Amino acid sequence: MEDTVNEKLLRGVRRAEEVDDEERRLKDRIWTEAKKMWVVAGPAIFTRFSSFGVGVISQAFIGHIGSTELAAYALVSTVLLRFANGILLGMASALETLCGQSCGAKQYDMLGVYLQRSWLILFMCSIVLTPVFIFTTPILIALGQDQAIAEVAGTISLWLIPVIFSFILSFTCQMFLQAQSKNIIIAYLAAFTLVIHVFLSWLLTVKYEFGLSGAMVSTILAFWIPNIGQLVYIFGGWCSETWKGFSMLAFKDLWPIIKLSLSSGVMLCLELWYNTVLVLLTGNLENAEVAIDALSICLNINGWEMMISLGFLAAASVRISNELGRGSSRAAKFSIVNIVLTSFAIGFVLFIFFLFFRGRLAYIFTDSTEVAAAVDYLSPLLACSILLNSIQPVLSGVAVGAGWQSTVAYVNITCYYLIGIPIGVVLGYVLQFQVKGVWVGMLLGTLTQTIVLMTITWKTDWEKQVQVAKQRINRWSIQSEQQAKDEQNAINLENSTY
Repeated sequence: MEDTVNEKLLRGVRRAEEVDDEERRLKDRIWTEAKKMWVVAGPAIFTRFSSFGVGVISQAFIGHIGSTELAAYALVSTVLLRFANGILLGMASALETLCGQSCGAKQYDMLGVYLQRSWLILFMCSIVLTPVFIFTTPILIALGQDQAIAEVAGTISLWLIPVIFSFILSFTCQMFLQAQSKNIIIAYLAAFTLVIHVFLSWLLTVKYEFGLSGAMVSTILAFWIPNIGQLVYIFGGWCSETWKGFSMLAFKDLWPIIKLSLSSGVMLCLELWYNTVLVLLTGNLENAEVAIDALSICLNINGWEMMISLGFLAAASVRISNELGRGSSRAAKFSIVNIVLTSFAIGFVLFIFFLFFRGRLAYIFTDSTEVAAAVDYLSPLLACSILLNSIQPVLSGVAVGAGWQSTVAYVNITCYYLIGIPIGVVLGYVLQFQVKGVWVGMLLGTLTQTIVLMTITWKTDWEKQVQVAKQRINRWSIQSEQQAKDEQNAINLENSTY
């Protein structure tokens, strides 16, 4: 009898020890995953805040030059520059998929080849976009813009052409380094650039009074200085495993990467243009000036918060692509849960914060009580947008990491443009809910997209995704190895003839 009691006690002790060990292992896994996530997310968030700040600083100094210059810069930066930025950033995100999965599979030599291929694709895309910036003035006049603003906007657009080409190196080098979790150097460069930009903007526009030309020179340098630093870091031996020098392989097998890049570009552009449609719809409502002022304040706050979400998007893309390339579906799923919960927790805190402060935050941007009241009225929608932004970009990052860009592009078209915008038009115009109705419709589109992406992520066979990633990596790496052998044989044959 005593033996039976002792056996039961021993079994109970063993079960308790097993539970303790399992909890300890789970805590270790969470801690390890959190460190891997923040290695990417932390610098990515800071870098995006800094990049966003470059535009704010430029606009602030140009605003002191003149109201026409400010209006022209705001028009070019929010429409044309954002348009080009969205296309190039979207197409560059194909590199996140390829580099992340190759890094996870330890096919390190392929990262440099993918980087060079992406440079070629984005360079060709930038050439196609350049005429829009050359002919900005006639385009804006044809669209009914004020001629004085359109002429200054045309001058600013010419200055911004070097900025467009800076995006080629900026986006691709960032994604190349992020895939290896080496993006802390990007954060240091971003911080250095921000300080230099403030100093140069003051020196050239205030001290020496070069006006618009001075402000634009400082802006161009602010975009190119980090690129020079990143290239020095990559070429200087700090990426010796992944950068083996320039290769002719970059010119071969481009079509599959072009298709993935186009899918990525469409996916991201559809998201970035969604908020632009919100502003355009608001401009046609009653008391449009107050509505646009209030909405611009809300979108400005939302834009700053979005930098956090985009940092988690980068982390999700890197972590999922790394684990799929490594062949671990279990680790990929664990990463998704960890990143989504972390981002949602931060979003929920900000959700409560903006619900509490409401219209009082508007006085940071305006002295108008009417605009502040409108911001107070829109604050619940702003808070809901922030909450959704804490989940949706992470799921988009999962899609990029897994290579689902084309699928998400279709989801975006349906949810944003066939559900969100039509509902917003009906609520805002037909039912006369004005800007609040338009925003509610847009939020419903984002909510629908989030639910669809969550469903796709939940129901995905991640073991199958591991196999898909392996096939993608093996296909291109095998081709590249064979091409490299052929090149070497040709060189050997040539040498033997002399």
